[in-house]
Amino acid sequence: MAYLARFYDPQDEELPQLLARNKTNSQDLSTRVSAILRAVREEGDRALFRFSKQFDQVDLSELRVTEKEIQEAEHKLSDDLKKALSVAYKNIHAFHSEQLPRPETLSVAPGIELSRRIVPLQRVGLYIPGGTAPLFSTTLMLAIPAQVAACPSVVLCTPPDKEGKVHPAILYAASMCKVKEIYKIGGSQAIAAMAYGTQSIKAVDKIFGPGNQYVTEAKIQVSSSCCAIDMPAGPSEVMVLASPSSNPAFVASDLLSQAEHGRDSQAMLVVCADRKEGFAFLDKVEQAIEEQLATLGRQEYLLASLASSRAFVNPVLTRCVALANAYAPEHLIITMQDETVENQIAEQIVNAGSLFLGPYSCESAGDYASGTNHTLPTNGWARCYSGVSTDSYLKKITVQKLSKAGLENLAPTLFTMADGEMLNAHKNAVAIRLGGKR
Repeated sequence: MAYLARFYDPQDEELPQLLARNKTNSQDLSTRVSAILRAVREEGDRALFRFSKQFDQVDLSELRVTEKEIQEAEHKLSDDLKKALSVAYKNIHAFHSEQLPRPETLSVAPGIELSRRIVPLQRVGLYIPGGTAPLFSTTLMLAIPAQVAACPSVVLCTPPDKEGKVHPAILYAASMCKVKEIYKIGGSQAIAAMAYGTQSIKAVDKIFGPGNQYVTEAKIQVSSSCCAIDMPAGPSEVMVLASPSSNPAFVASDLLSQAEHGRDSQAMLVVCADRKEGFAFLDKVEQAIEEQLATLGRQEYLLASLASSRAFVNPVLTRCVALANAYAPEHLIITMQDETVENQIAEQIVNAGSLFLGPYSCESAGDYASGTNHTLPTNGWARCYSGVSTDSYLKKITVQKLSKAGLENLAPTLFTMADGEMLNAHKNAVAIRLGGKR
């Protein structure tokens, strides 16, 4: 059975359609999300309780997770999972600690001292999807850089299960990162609560985290009015850049590990080879997909995702690199069985959320515990956005201090520029400090 649509040496004019992501009815989605945001903004907690019953099928008596629930979470996890979370925490914390920027100080001229202060965002909101899988790994990915950046106030929202509980691994991971303010809210309503604030939840300055199409649309809408977001995003995606010498079972596993995220996820494969060798390699990948599929669950997501996934064969390496940059994937796995070539390709990639080099750098490592962040731009946004990092939780404030002599030396330049823009009050602010000298 063929799982991937095949294309050989596609022309530039074909690429927009061949590299297109799955689309939703954006107008209908926008209208529905807008109504939810408006309800939360106007009704506050009352709307949150109503939406929990409507969307999560749970009648909550309170929104906030209690301290007792957080403490109990530790006892509900296996020692193996707690150990795994500890290893992941250590690696992610180490890498994000290295990202802390250093303030700059510079004297550009005598009497003119410039510097830049680095300050953490004062209150941030983290959204952790529940849905089809409890993404406790995302809890670490979002809360650790907030912790490293020393954000003084962190709130976490995640949907409850049918019993009104939050998965204990999410609570345990949050506790590892010292996050205590946790609410049982999911979907667009959670984004609205963090953006606008309610009776129970104080509004945040910036919202982080992935989610379904409703969460993404909600983030986009609130970002235009009152609250910053980490990035616009869409369904998760991967592109694998391979050669006929690559391991087809490894390639198949990477495509499948991405496809299991959801029906609208996308897995793309680019093989650098001529038609005969490339298609022969695709046959091996297809066989490996079929064999591995037989051992996996979540078939409804895997098959739906594969149905919109594609494979490209091109004999020219520069064209393969151009294809990857045109797609701008969230995850780009480069596995050519030649380390030198892999490094050369990596140097030419300008549009990707995160790179995975070599046959053993599977996406799962980055998703969980290698140390890089898995909250990455999707839907082509890697052309202009970076993934979440420590820097995402910081602000930079410039500082300048001029002495009288420094201002006197700069005054002729300031006067000339103020005259050129015909802004006399600007000129006056300089002149008045220098005894009316112009």
